[in-house]
Amino acid sequence: MLNSSDRAAVIPVLNSIGAHVYLVDVLDDGTFRYFAVNWKEDKDGELPYSGTIVGKRPDEAFKAEQASRVTRHYRQCIDQHSNIEFEGTYMSASGQRWTNHFLAPIFDLNGRIVRIMGTIVDITSRKLAEQALRESKERFHALYDNNPARLTTINLDGIILSANKFGAEYSGFTQNELVNTSVFDYVHKDDKHIAEQFLKDIRLTPEKLHRTEFRSLKKNGDVMWMSNTAHVTEDEQGNPVVLVVSDDTSRMHKLSEELVHQASHDSLTGLVNRKEFERLLQDMLENAHSGTAEHALCYLDLDQFKIINDTCGHIAGDELLRQLGILLKTEVGGDNILSRLGGDEFAVILRNCTLDEAEKVSTTLCRMIENYIFLWGDKRYTIGVSIGVVPITSTSGERIRVLSTAERVCYVAKDKGRNRVHVYHEDDEEALKRHGDMQWVNRIKVAIAENQLHLFFQPIAPVSMSQGAGESYELFLRIEDEEGRMIPSSLFLPVAEHYNLATRLDQWMVTTTFEWLAGNPDQVEKLSFCTINLSGKTLGNDEFIQFVLDRLDATGIPADKVCFEITETAAISNLSSALHFIAALKKRGFRFALDDFGSGWSSLAYLKKFPVDYLKIDGVFMKDIVDDPIDLALVKSIHEIGQLMGKKTIAESVETEAIHDKLREIGVDFCQGYNIGRPLPIGDKI
Repeated sequence: MLNSSDRAAVIPVLNSIGAHVYLVDVLDDGTFRYFAVNWKEDKDGELPYSGTIVGKRPDEAFKAEQASRVTRHYRQCIDQHSNIEFEGTYMSASGQRWTNHFLAPIFDLNGRIVRIMGTIVDITSRKLAEQALRESKERFHALYDNNPARLTTINLDGIILSANKFGAEYSGFTQNELVNTSVFDYVHKDDKHIAEQFLKDIRLTPEKLHRTEFRSLKKNGDVMWMSNTAHVTEDEQGNPVVLVVSDDTSRMHKLSEELVHQASHDSLTGLVNRKEFERLLQDMLENAHSGTAEHALCYLDLDQFKIINDTCGHIAGDELLRQLGILLKTEVGGDNILSRLGGDEFAVILRNCTLDEAEKVSTTLCRMIENYIFLWGDKRYTIGVSIGVVPITSTSGERIRVLSTAERVCYVAKDKGRNRVHVYHEDDEEALKRHGDMQWVNRIKVAIAENQLHLFFQPIAPVSMSQGAGESYELFLRIEDEEGRMIPSSLFLPVAEHYNLATRLDQWMVTTTFEWLAGNPDQVEKLSFCTINLSGKTLGNDEFIQFVLDRLDATGIPADKVCFEITETAAISNLSSALHFIAALKKRGFRFALDDFGSGWSSLAYLKKFPVDYLKIDGVFMKDIVDDPIDLALVKSIHEIGQLMGKKTIAESVETEAIHDKLREIGVDFCQGYNIGRPLPIGDKI
């Protein structure tokens, strides 16, 4: 959920709404907590709630009966996944007053309800009017026509019999212009089916009070959202007529749209953000896979952007990015998709565009950015851009592969001299990749044979001292190249997995780790746990299970000091094998961690089945956790899920003290990253 600084950003938006508006957080345990309100302390004629309810649960903010009632309505809104409207009363200094309450669920990008937006409108005048209607037909006509609410009387066929003066003028009509016309003449064409069903329901159950919401049209063509309440009564001749009371809810809808927009767009440039871009890219791939459509993906990385940041500061850098966003949107707008992926990287999906056409567009963008003059103070700056172009066709691979290929092609453009376009050619790419892969295969085999593999460790520290004493660290594999440099495993493990060498590397890791622990009992005494990454290929290897148990028996080390890490992707794609593997080794005391958790979210459906001890939160969420409320909410959610299931959480890629402080606020158990310590040779532990 959002913190106090995020709440401060939302308040001005709420204050722009004419009605009383509030936001309620939907917590993971099914309870509610008030997040923000836009009304002041109670005084005569105003609502009996104020900003003092912010941060409280309903049972903390209201009396038991009232708290139970509002909680029931919030729960109804969530259960039905739809808007809820209800009425309430309270006593003010001037007597009893009536209020109309409208609740609307707010969904995140995964379709989960994370917040409820509520509006409260004082409808005392309307209620008094309704009471007067029942008491006196003479008073009804006066109150009806002069009431400051939009009132319309129609027959059961939808023909307008009368409209009060306020309602007619609100829509730009005179009363006479509306009489004897159909209500459907003023309903937005896309919502006519809603209005038709509304009238049908009224005819079927005239004894009930009916409510609905749809878009209506003013005389000048403006569109407004209207919340409509209707009940059947009788005219002076005893014929059934329908009284419709309508309230304008357009501002509330605009606020909801703004909140959704913020979740899917970059706050600096207003362009689609990376998460939304990846979702749209998936749609484009599915469109191409299902037919003959052809699109193109252009990956843009600015050249020399760091110079602007270093010489003028980040404020200047942000301003340049904002200006370039406007420039790019002007050139590739329309149906095309433009995104700021992060930092100084942009991406464009050109719809229904061949590779040749995409190259021309990209060349135009390259020259446009090259010729753009950025003014900052009395200085003039120019930059360039490297662009990689790949096709999106029926033969394109999965989303991650297409995006990573575009990024690689972009860096080919950088390697060739920057400020240019490079277009993907399958034959050249595949030949280059295969050549590079085979070089790695040979290097891995030589490293195993000639003992060029090395064991490194990186500390895993408790986020707070309450986690207790004891050292913890993750163990890494490194290969020493011809010049004595240590090559990180991220560069060769994908090749090792593809060419069935990963299990041999895992065996080396287990053997070396167990023997090192057995030879350093003083280190074992101080050790809380150490983690070893295992390949997805290893999970399906029954012989490896016996190999681990044999090494355990041979060295005699305590099994509970060792934690095996398996990635979320590997666990899900090899579900039965992973469960068998974990069960077999946990019997002997080994611990397990689910690595890169949250990167796919598909694991949420399977998490209960995995008897792991730790959840390692994917480092992709850490980079912007201080400034991005979505990443902050995701990390909070993962940690809370882990708590509920009795699992400890470990945050990866903790690179700054600010990130560390944010994790401490959340309550994450452990953290790992350069802010804690860099990977070092295991020999440095002695």
